[in-house]
Amino acid sequence: MRLCNNGFLAIVFAGAALTLGAQQTPQPPQTQSGAQGPPLTVDRDPVRSPDAEPPSTGAGPLKKEGGGFVLHTDVEEVILNATVLEGTKLISDLKKDDFQVAEDGVKQTIISFQHSDLPVSIALVVDNSGSMSRKRPAVNKSALDLIQASNPQDEAFVVNFSDEAFIDQEFTSDVNKLRDGLGHIESRGGTALYDAVVASADKLAEDAKRPKQVLILITDGEDNASTLNLEQTIRRVQALSGPVIYSIGLLFGDEMSHSEVRHARRALEMMSTETGGIAFFPKSIEQIDQIAAEVARDIRNQYTLGYRSTKPTTEPGFRRVQVTADAKGTGKLTVRTRTGYFPVVRQPKKGAASDKK
Repeated sequence: MRLCNNGFLAIVFAGAALTLGAQQTPQPPQTQSGAQGPPLTVDRDPVRSPDAEPPSTGAGPLKKEGGGFVLHTDVEEVILNATVLEGTKLISDLKKDDFQVAEDGVKQTIISFQHSDLPVSIALVVDNSGSMSRKRPAVNKSALDLIQASNPQDEAFVVNFSDEAFIDQEFTSDVNKLRDGLGHIESRGGTALYDAVVASADKLAEDAKRPKQVLILITDGEDNASTLNLEQTIRRVQALSGPVIYSIGLLFGDEMSHSEVRHARRALEMMSTETGGIAFFPKSIEQIDQIAAEVARDIRNQYTLGYRSTKPTTEPGFRRVQVTADAKGTGKLTVRTRTGYFPVVRQPKKGAASDKK
């Protein structure tokens, strides 16, 4: 994968190319914040096809070290970030024994549990197509408010996308730098939403310092320029055991037909639901600030559960996960988490049979 600081972000498949821009490196565009600097190119391995075997994610149990919690590497550990609600009220005082986890209908044993404000790596992925030009000032303000309401140890990067996707700010905890990144506005072109989501999820998997990861997607339209489709996008994020996706769909106004709104809404809801997030559809630009605050509260109040699957890691295929919760003194509880995962299939080492002689 090819990453350009304050520049072009592309992912290239071996054989069939997935490109978030032209085949040659484009000239950095002029923006409202002035000309972008020269790109800093970092070479990466080619990204897998969405239908290839999923890569190792290295997810493992949370263990306390030096006063903090560290996610240790263990490919057999399944980590779930879960939000619990009673109606619309966030529930934040549950214990490990209040949760039940099932994988493909089989009960699992929870071996790690944490509920605290863990630092998060955040991808701010914002639609930069022509129809967003009048909405961006309010969107940028709400995104920055969300960051400022977060843990000071959080890190975030900014991706602005139209028919191409640009990293306009690398990972940082500096709000001023994120403001500058969001300010790189040149509204134009189509909406390669799926490609931008996959590229951002790949970047989180490769470069994020925090094991807990979130992708905040803000758009006002339906994808019309990606090389991936919706199902491939969801599979790719699941194969990475990737970020929780929070979608904000600005689908009000007369720019879209009823059919286009319905398709855009379905896509955002599916990406969020399958990864454990939620999709929001404000009725006006004034509601974005309220939604950003709700997303920040949701991120800050999640539980982190870990278990070892009763199935062997050598058994491939998607595994559906269901988490439920029940506690005295509460009504019916709803748990929101990712719907499942692809296991990391371990390949036998060469010469393993001869070693046992």
